[in-house]
Amino acid sequence: MKKKQLITKSQLIQDLRKLGVCKKQTIMLHSSVRNIGWVVGGPDVVLAAILSLLTDAGTLMMMASWEDNPYDLSRWPKHRQEAYLCECPAYDPSRSRADWREMGILTEYLRTWPGAHRSRHPFSYVAVGELAQWITAEQPWQYRDGPGSPLAKLCEVSGSVLLLGSPIGDVTLLHHAEHLADVPNKWIDRYRMPILQNGKRVWMDFEEFDTTNGIVDWPDNYFETIVKDYLATHPAQTGKVGGAKSYLLDAQSLTQFGVQWMEENFN
Repeated sequence: MKKKQLITKSQLIQDLRKLGVCKKQTIMLHSSVRNIGWVVGGPDVVLAAILSLLTDAGTLMMMASWEDNPYDLSRWPKHRQEAYLCECPAYDPSRSRADWREMGILTEYLRTWPGAHRSRHPFSYVAVGELAQWITAEQPWQYRDGPGSPLAKLCEVSGSVLLLGSPIGDVTLLHHAEHLADVPNKWIDRYRMPILQNGKRVWMDFEEFDTTNGIVDWPDNYFETIVKDYLATHPAQTGKVGGAKSYLLDAQSLTQFGVQWMEENFN
């Protein structure tokens, strides 16, 4: 069995700098620590390397979501529904764990990083740095990835998406493009979740364009196709960070491309 490559913080910094990560940037991170390699010091070191390059004037954000959230409640067996309706803890931005099994371990590491801020929506975002509080503030309760969302703010400040060994089909930013695209009959998703309001658990109804199945009936992961087409037609910074194939993509440009792609293909 092939041993994993040992990756140090100094190597991560060197590789990230070559990729284009630098001072004052605002970056949304997607990462597979496993694909990076055996990081000396553990996953914290990956975040420390990125943040050292961004400096205090930069900002690092990730989607955190919420561990064991009852998103699929209506499709569960009755006994499970009853248990969650009775005793599922409310989502609390300051305490609820990130959904690290789905989003990757670094989401929980960033959530607990000193100075981290987290958005109020159960499908939350977390950020550290100069713009962290602004990016996560007042995430819309309904249509969470539209105007005023952390994704919209990432584009507003000319931020970037950093993929470290993460599949290109998992670029969360394209949910913002789904919201903006002028496409007829977009699929709508509705669900309920318990949130903390004035110290009490309250079940709230949510509505948004379908981020789980897509906004239209499409035979494959169209996010992956969009990013592939974007990379084929736009300059992008690519390279290796540790052992991970990595990309640094302009958020605004990718969003605009995604909107155009959806409007051309889904209409």
